[in-house]
Amino acid sequence: MKVIICGAGQVGWQIARHLSGERNDVTVVDNNPDLVARASDTLDVQGITGFASYPDILEKAGAEDADMLIAATHSDEVNMVTCQIAHSIFTVPRKIARLRAQSYLSAVRSGLYRRDHLPIDVVISPEREVAEAALRRLRAPEAFDIEEFIDGGAQFIGLHLDPDCPVLDTPLRQLSELFSTLRAVVVGVRRAGGRRLFVPDAGDQLKSGDQIYVLCHADDLTRTQEIFGKQVRRQERVVIIGGGNIGLAVAQALDSAPERIRAKMIERDRRAAERAAEALLRTIVLSGDGLDIELLREANVERADSVLTVTDDDKTNLLAAVRAKAAGCSKTIALINDPTLVPLLEPLDIDAYVNPRQTTVSSILRHVRHGRVRNVYSVGDSEAEVIEAQVLSTSPMTRQAIRDIDFPEGALVGSIRKADGRVIRPDGGTRIEEGDVVVIFALAADVPEVERLLQVQVDFFG
Repeated sequence: MKVIICGAGQVGWQIARHLSGERNDVTVVDNNPDLVARASDTLDVQGITGFASYPDILEKAGAEDADMLIAATHSDEVNMVTCQIAHSIFTVPRKIARLRAQSYLSAVRSGLYRRDHLPIDVVISPEREVAEAALRRLRAPEAFDIEEFIDGGAQFIGLHLDPDCPVLDTPLRQLSELFSTLRAVVVGVRRAGGRRLFVPDAGDQLKSGDQIYVLCHADDLTRTQEIFGKQVRRQERVVIIGGGNIGLAVAQALDSAPERIRAKMIERDRRAAERAAEALLRTIVLSGDGLDIELLREANVERADSVLTVTDDDKTNLLAAVRAKAAGCSKTIALINDPTLVPLLEPLDIDAYVNPRQTTVSSILRHVRHGRVRNVYSVGDSEAEVIEAQVLSTSPMTRQAIRDIDFPEGALVGSIRKADGRVIRPDGGTRIEEGDVVVIFALAADVPEVERLLQVQVDFFG
């Protein structure tokens, strides 16, 4: 597949890293020569320096025979014009654009733009994706990571194991015997003291300080967290620090949630606070600095079940979360754009974070891998992927027991939906049939082999 990626920032670089690693023909375009050099020096990609919306630059990038164009620059307008040029002049079959401005997104969602007038096949909204990720964090505050699969039937969660976790030093195969009705599989482990992520064997034991990734049935989400030593509390009071697009989207979702959640918002900019107050029905909006300890106390953070910090500044989010913890809040969730700040979360006692780059990369990959791939989620610093796909009749897995399938060492099947709609926990004897929907955790190096086993069909027009 020949792909042009416009924008070599964090999102563009990660997409290029994924696609070039899977032996695709990737060209990266950016007007910043340093970013282009970084991409071409560290990845197996071609780099073009110039403005992505210029026809001659797209021609140099090979747009005439490109299969797909991904416009992920920092400018909405450049992304839209780039897609228009790619369509009108080069007839690129599939075009994906990242758009941030709510005015554009509202017009797209309301159908004001016709596809022949604005030829973008897929619109990615980072703010909307991040707001949805933040809501998932609030639904499982004990998890540092969470994503839905199989139409919500399966949950992928990340848990940090504390010293009082009751199942430490227990072989994973014994866990399956002790909790025989639990529909959950530990698919990934990051050992305490190290950054290496690995897929565990049945004989591996969990240790205090480990970060584990688990795929579980949606109905077993609470029980899974409890088995690994987490006390799950119902979220009744939430404080949101930051009233921009993300904070507002989260507050509106909480406003309309069927369960009664008392939400308060703190926004420093008075005009933004006034706009939020007008748009929200039940959420109380306070105008002021989220780092002000007196204002935090006025918002009753000591009684809040969670504090979500989603301003447009990473350091403010970290400091606000620390202040909220100091004021008595039990759980804090911070929005972090810069991956180099993530190691600070544990020493600062911040419970979870939302990574806009990770959510945007996952969303774009979901649309890049079209056809039978239904969902893709990028784990950590793109160290692994969770892939949801429907099994084809041509797949080497069809009509095979899992133990007889030649999976790479860095891949594990975590959940399966059978033809009758049941979502099951797979074991070695589980047979995979044509039409089954499987969710597979795979380390980055093993993703191409997993896709070969799935016999993924790419359909650029589907």
